[in-house]
Amino acid sequence: MRTLPRMRFSLSLLLAVMLMSGCRAGQTSLPEPATSSGAHATLRSLGGDPGHIGDGTPLSPREGHELAAFAAGCFWGVEDTFRQVPGVVATAVAYTGGHTESPTYESVCSHGTGHAEAVVIEFDPKQVSYLTLLNVFWKNHDPTTMNRQGPDVGSQYRSAVFTFSKEQATLALGAKEREHVERGEVIVTEITPITKVWKAETYHQQYDEKTGTHSCPVPRGLPTHG
Repeated sequence: MRTLPRMRFSLSLLLAVMLMSGCRAGQTSLPEPATSSGAHATLRSLGGDPGHIGDGTPLSPREGHELAAFAAGCFWGVEDTFRQVPGVVATAVAYTGGHTESPTYESVCSHGTGHAEAVVIEFDPKQVSYLTLLNVFWKNHDPTTMNRQGPDVGSQYRSAVFTFSKEQATLALGAKEREHVERGEVIVTEITPITKVWKAETYHQQYDEKTGTHSCPVPRGLPTHG
């Protein structure tokens, strides 16, 4: 009869440690999701190398395209949201905004790298504006919680806009102020110029599509037409 209470205590302690660590349980050892035979896998016909993304190499969009980057919690769902926005042509999940070279998921989870889980986006400005992407960003996460989105806690889950130009910075700051007025709450979103970007491990890329676990079937914040 004494075994059960001890077991409950151990499970509770384990859960608390997982939440404090900010790492999703078991994610570091996840296998490559099956895409060819998975009944629920629905990969979209979008690219996965925005700006020719690599391991800390300079980003360069294709002719006529532009780049954007956002952090809004777990990058699986954030990437899935933006891949459904018309005009987005390529996305990748990545680590940026930190101070270490060659970050990995494990090192980012340690809270010692300063990097955020981010999504890099290549888009066609003739089809979707940067302001629309900003609006999707604001409406699909909570920008009022510091270093937290739901159960995910840690600086890697912070709300951030990483800008590629002075124009993007100006638009982002203006949009942040409008969001503050609309919500009536302090917006903790960080707005900062993009620094080196490190593409995340392969199994993280387009993870929601590969596993069929789409968290945001219809992105909020898109313009509606009569």
